[in-house]
Amino acid sequence: MRKSVIAATAALALLATLAVPVLAAGFDQYGYNDTARVFVGPASGWCLAAGSSSDCMGIYSNDLLVMKWNAAWDACNLNGYDDPTYCLGAWLTNEWNGKVPGGSGQVWHYKIIWVGSAGSDSQYWVLGGYSIWGNYEVIMDQGIDPNIGPGHMWFARGTPNGFGAHS
Repeated sequence: MRKSVIAATAALALLATLAVPVLAAGFDQYGYNDTARVFVGPASGWCLAAGSSSDCMGIYSNDLLVMKWNAAWDACNLNGYDDPTYCLGAWLTNEWNGKVPGGSGQVWHYKIIWVGSAGSDSQYWVLGGYSIWGNYEVIMDQGIDPNIGPGHMWFARGTPNGFGAHS
């Protein structure tokens, strides 16, 4: 019996030492987890992390925002936004949920990829998208907005719009 208790205690101690680095690399006060490359929180958290006021997104500030991105996105941001060595395959998703207390009422989903400074003339350009931030393309922009009208709307439906189909 004593060996079982000692073994169980040792196992718990081992698990605790493994869990501490995971917890240390978790979410910050704004909603970012840079290790996992994800943001989960109100848009006001994104505003505050960027050094702006918590209402920098206007009516969207209370909306729940989930952003996900890959390592190429980080590398591209660190290296000038236009070098395929770092940027090829970079992507970001934004998922907005305004169906929360004090939210905008909108629900929206975006997929954004790096295409380079050639824009729509880029070999990475996807038909059906639109340009954003100079070197990027929105390949999916869809959702609902009760302020515009009923039903589901699409503003970009790039084909193909799966990540990795472009690099």
